[in-house]
Amino acid sequence: MKLEIIDLHASVEGKEILQGVSITLEEGTITALMGPNGSGKSTLANVIMGHPKYEVTSGKILLDGEDITELGADERARKGLFLSFQYPKEVNGVTIGTFLQSALTAKLGEAMLPDEFSSLLGEKMKILGIDEAFLHRYLNEVFSGGEKKKAEILQMLVLDPFVVMLDETDSGLDIDALRIVAEGVNAFMNEKKSALIITHYKRILDHVKPDKVIILKDGKIVQEGNGDLVDTLEEKGYAWLEE
Repeated sequence: MKLEIIDLHASVEGKEILQGVSITLEEGTITALMGPNGSGKSTLANVIMGHPKYEVTSGKILLDGEDITELGADERARKGLFLSFQYPKEVNGVTIGTFLQSALTAKLGEAMLPDEFSSLLGEKMKILGIDEAFLHRYLNEVFSGGEKKKAEILQMLVLDPFVVMLDETDSGLDIDALRIVAEGVNAFMNEKKSALIITHYKRILDHVKPDKVIILKDGKIVQEGNGDLVDTLEEKGYAWLEE
């Protein structure tokens, strides 16, 4: 399923953040979105997902040709969009297993048979090296940074969306956790899926190879290229964009 962002302008509390962003996420491709702090990367992800805090002032968001600009976040999720948050919220009293079951039921419109759900969970947990005890913990409560990110990737694998946006999923991860998260993303991808990976760093892109790299600065796209662009950023930083 293709996602098209067309000349998107968006603001929060009256301040314009995105200033004419156009991006196409083709099926079967991974796009890395990079840029300095405050460039609008997280805003873009939230706007695509339909966060009510952000106002789209002009432009369109198309999913497989359908205009979803005015749809709520829940409707977008049912159509196949997924956002992994930079700072996932803690939910006391709701276990990961219960949350995943409820979320999948909401997506499918009916509950999966217990044996089928258990089999699905087991398959996805194996990819991430997660044991069953993890499912009985309250969602993100007293989780390390790596555990929160694993929980987000597990949600992604179970819900099986078409388009995923990972907002700094690599932030705060040690080497082992980073590798596991990357394996989850690679296991998710196929010719029908697309991914937008928002990151400051090269290290996750050593494990999840992007087809395209986009640099956002001050709410505008200032550079696009292939994976080699990551090496340029690693060597020169963002200062070279001013040259």
